[in-house]
Amino acid sequence: MVAFPRQLLYSAFSSHGGVFICCMSTINQLTKKARKNTTKKTKVVALGRGFNALKNRPTFYPAPFKRGVCVKVTTKTPRKPNSAIRKIARVRLTNGMEVTAYIPGEGHNLQEHSVVMLRGGRVKDIGVQYTIVRGRLDTAGLDKRRRGRSKYGAKKPKA
Repeated sequence: MVAFPRQLLYSAFSSHGGVFICCMSTINQLTKKARKNTTKKTKVVALGRGFNALKNRPTFYPAPFKRGVCVKVTTKTPRKPNSAIRKIARVRLTNGMEVTAYIPGEGHNLQEHSVVMLRGGRVKDIGVQYTIVRGRLDTAGLDKRRRGRSKYGAKKPKA
C-alpha cells in the first residue's frame, strides 16, 4: 500500500492493478470555493435555435421538433461493421440552419420540396444527429407496420 498525503482523503483501485487517485475536497477548500454544477452541452444544436424575422437575428429556446424543407434526398452507406443503404435528407429548417436527417422505416415518399418535421435522434453508423418524424406534414407513415407503430406514424389496422 502506498502512503498518500493527508489532502487526498479518498483513493480507489482499478481491476487491472493500476491506482486511480481521486481528490476529495477538504472543508477549507470548499469554504473558499464552492462546488459548481456541470452544464450538459446539447448535441442537437439546431433544435435549440430559432429565428426572429422581425429583428433579423437568431433566438435561443429549446424545442422538441423543428419544421423544415428537404433540399436533397439521397442515400448513404454506413460505417464499417454494418452494410445497408440508409436513406437521408438534407433539410433547411425554419431557423435558417441546414442539417442532415435520417429517414426511418422501409420506403418513403419524400422528394426535393417536401415539408418535414425533425426530432433529435442520433444514427451512429451514418453520423447523423436528427431523425425525420414519420406520419407528419408531407412525410407518409408506414402502412404495413404492425409493431412499434408510434415511431413510424402507422395507424392501428382495422381488425
